[in-house]
Amino acid sequence: MRYTWNGLQVVVVIVTLVLSANLFAQSKSREERRAEANSRAVQGLVTGAKDQPVTGAVVQLKDMRTLQVRSYITQSDGAYHFSGLRMDIEYQVTAKSDDATAGPRNLSIFDTRKDAVMNLKLEKK
Repeated sequence: MRYTWNGLQVVVVIVTLVLSANLFAQSKSREERRAEANSRAVQGLVTGAKDQPVTGAVVQLKDMRTLQVRSYITQSDGAYHFSGLRMDIEYQVTAKSDDATAGPRNLSIFDTRKDAVMNLKLEKK
């Protein structure tokens, strides 16, 4: 006996596969949403003595629990950005350029902002 597929059966199989893929994608999205709920970012501008943006400043973000340090080098606009930070960890932000420094500034666990802004002004020692 030979079995053949009619058009309706093919459509049912395709729809079933698409719905299965959507359900898998949605469960992944829930996990990502949970991670985002416990996630925050910090950003800001690094400026010099005359409030001009500083190009090439090294901004360092220190995880105060593990002491791991992440770095960012500013572009011509002086901006920096760190994302994917945990809400239950305190961070310390500093900036350096040549012989000038800024910070340290702390991003506390009690600071509940999802997008914290910390502008850093470089000063010579």
